[in-house]
Amino acid sequence: MPRVICLGEVLIDQIAEDAGVPYDQVSTWKPYLGGAPANVACGLAKLGTPVSLVSAVGQDATGADLLKQLGVAGVETSGVQVHPEAVTREVYVTRDTKGDRHFNRFNGDAQTVFADTLLSAEHLPAHLFVDAKFLVLGTLGLANPQTSRVVGRALKLAEENFVKVIVDVNWRAMFWKNPQQVAKLLPVLLRYTDFLKLTEDEAKLLFRLTSPAAIAQAYSHLEGIIITNGDKDCRYYLGEKQSKHPAFPVYSIDTTGAGDAFLAAFIHKIYHRPLTHLQDPQFADEVIAYASAAGALSTLDVGAITGQPNDRQIREFLAMREAKH
Repeated sequence: MPRVICLGEVLIDQIAEDAGVPYDQVSTWKPYLGGAPANVACGLAKLGTPVSLVSAVGQDATGADLLKQLGVAGVETSGVQVHPEAVTREVYVTRDTKGDRHFNRFNGDAQTVFADTLLSAEHLPAHLFVDAKFLVLGTLGLANPQTSRVVGRALKLAEENFVKVIVDVNWRAMFWKNPQQVAKLLPVLLRYTDFLKLTEDEAKLLFRLTSPAAIAQAYSHLEGIIITNGDKDCRYYLGEKQSKHPAFPVYSIDTTGAGDAFLAAFIHKIYHRPLTHLQDPQFADEVIAYASAAGALSTLDVGAITGQPNDRQIREFLAMREAKH
């Protein structure tokens, strides 16, 4: 079966056990597998879509543990490189009382070199692209020259093998030495992009536009644009039509990785059908409803992976909502 390739960081989210407490008052932290591309890969595996992760970890206990967790989750990891000197990254995450998360700092100090910044383009497994259907990546790979080269090579391989490219902007200024560089690099990435997902805040910041149709006008080659807006709604442009779907209200515990669960479910739905089906507004709305349900359900537990739903849970959740109406 053709696979989905997720490319980018895998790391540890050290999530504060105490919600609503500032960083310096947190009493205990709990480690969870994280990193947007890794979260999406785990979400896809849970839904039953074949997926490979291309990433890098350090030759440390944390890296070994992440590889083990990915394997248990059903993610194929032959593309995960192990760097002998660099450290596996950990990010400290606090939560407010509504479950909304805030990234505070990384492990180590200013001199620490993280494995995810040293992914090697030479060791990118080209064979994975031969039978792949989608390549999924974010913008963090553009944050330094070495991983930028990997992104460039992956995009070339995707083009040669007719693999559709899905970009989730996932803007994280703290990962960049020079955050303003994104203004130069993002347009290059978008040239290769088929589907673009971003949040309302990212759309304002990077495009100064909040309408998917307006972004589609500026980048006419894009086949789909999805703008999520937390617990409010999701606006999308699919099949050359713009529409929106309300978010499902749930009592969120932790929103870490909700966008990744959304994206995994979106990809899972379009993976199993010809992309031309997105021309049907009813199918497009069904896909977004399914993805929105996955995003909502993922916030009912702590950590990006723990709460990721399977297909049955999503369908039951949607059936219950239908029954209420």
